[in-house]
Parts: sequence; structure tokens; C-alpha cells
Amino acid sequence: MIRDITIGQYVPGDSLLHKVDPRTKIILTFIMMIFIFLINTYWGYLLLTLFTALTIVSSNIPIKFVLKGLKPVLFIVVFAGLINMFTIGGTPVFQLGFLKLTYEGIDVAIKMAIRLFLLIIIASLLTYTTTPMTLTDGIEKLMGPLKRIKVPVHEIAMMMTIALRFIPTLLEETDKIIKAQSSRGADFDTGNLVERAKSFIPVLIPLFISAFRRADELATAMEARCYRGSEGRTRMKQLSFTKYDLIILSITIVFMVWVLLMQSWI
Repeated sequence: MIRDITIGQYVPGDSLLHKVDPRTKIILTFIMMIFIFLINTYWGYLLLTLFTALTIVSSNIPIKFVLKGLKPVLFIVVFAGLINMFTIGGTPVFQLGFLKLTYEGIDVAIKMAIRLFLLIIIASLLTYTTTPMTLTDGIEKLMGPLKRIKVPVHEIAMMMTIALRFIPTLLEETDKIIKAQSSRGADFDTGNLVERAKSFIPVLIPLFISAFRRADELATAMEARCYRGSEGRTRMKQLSFTKYDLIILSITIVFMVWVLLMQSWI
């Protein structure tokens, strides 16, 4: 399960999506996330899913790798879906005692699952095709106007990117600790929920120690390189919008608006 979490990882590539300015990708990610909640028909979700699939193919990211990142949320989707199906009132499909399955509950559960899966895929594509440093620069540029009101934009962008960057590292560390504890006789798969939670204590303690050690090493490395925040900081590669950014941004917005219009007509 831990190995299945892929968000935060960068997949090197030479596709058009890799070359797009990070600010464009961040803006598009937020636009698509907003439209996901505006769409409320299956035709709209189908078109949006096809558009997302086309984006994945054009980015040269393996589809299996993208779908692998959905496994950790399957339990949440199923659990939330069951709650919706049996708690939302409406036309009953069948009733067994106090449990009543409704058509409206099934409809809400399916749409919620589609939204959640699309949100994760779209957010993951941002990190798959953007290096941590480039993502930091993009976030800092977009938040640039906040500097006028003394908001530490560079520090916020750096913290967000470091958090994303260390997700795969901490997951890998967790997997190593679990294997090490299992080889010593620890059992993480049997017992009730409380017993399973207690069995993870030997994993959490070394994980926290490792996280603090890595944070200290990172701070030392940044100080050794004379890192002093955004003051006087320069960049080897300057971000610049190109005609491809404008084309991709325009196509995405036009497509989303068309999907919204289509769902009102169908």
C-alpha cells in the first residue's frame, strides 16, 4: 500500500507537458479542480475523463503508474460510498431493516468517487511533470503580489515544495522500517483495529526520528550553501511564458466551458 502512493514523485520526460511553464500547470490544475465540482452529469464526467486520459498519454507517463496512485484511496472511496448509499434519502432500491439503499445515494456515491479519482490524477500530473525546484519557482512567482503586504512568499513556496519532495522519501523509509520490524517478528496484519494501531508504534517512533534527522541534515546542507531565503537570490533558469502555454491554457479553458454548456443541453 505504501509503495502505491505516487503523488509528489517526479517522472523525467521530454513531453510537451514537461516543457510547459510551471505557472501554467499550476493554474490549469486549479481550473480543472474547480470544474470537477461544477460538473454534475455523467456525460460531463466522461468528457473530462477522456480529456484527462489524453493528457496522461501526451505526457508519456505510464498509465499503470498513474492508476497505481489511486490504490491508497480505494478504501476511503468505498467507505464513503457505502455511507452515502445507505444514508441519503430518496427512491429505495431495497430495504433491510433500518438499512435502505436508494438510487440517489448510489448516484452521489458514484459521482463522489469519480471526482476524487480525477482530483488525485490531476494533482499527481502536476508533480509527475514538474521538478521540485521548478515547482517552487512557479508557486513563488504566482504568489509574488503578496510580497507587497510582507507575506514570506519564498519561504512558503519552499516549505510546500519540500513537503511534496519528501513524501516519496518518507514513504520509502516507512516501507523499510515495516520490513525491518516484520523480520523481527512484528505482526501488522492480524488483530482488531486497536491492536493493529498499537502494532504501528514501533514504526512511528523510528520514522519520526528519521524525519527529524533528515530535516536537520537538509537545514545544515542549505546553510552550508549559504542559503538565506529570497533576499539576493538569483535563478539559473528564468521562467517565461511561451506560445505553447497560451495555446494549452486556451484549449483547456475552452474545453471546460464547452463541457459545462454540453451538460446543460444534454
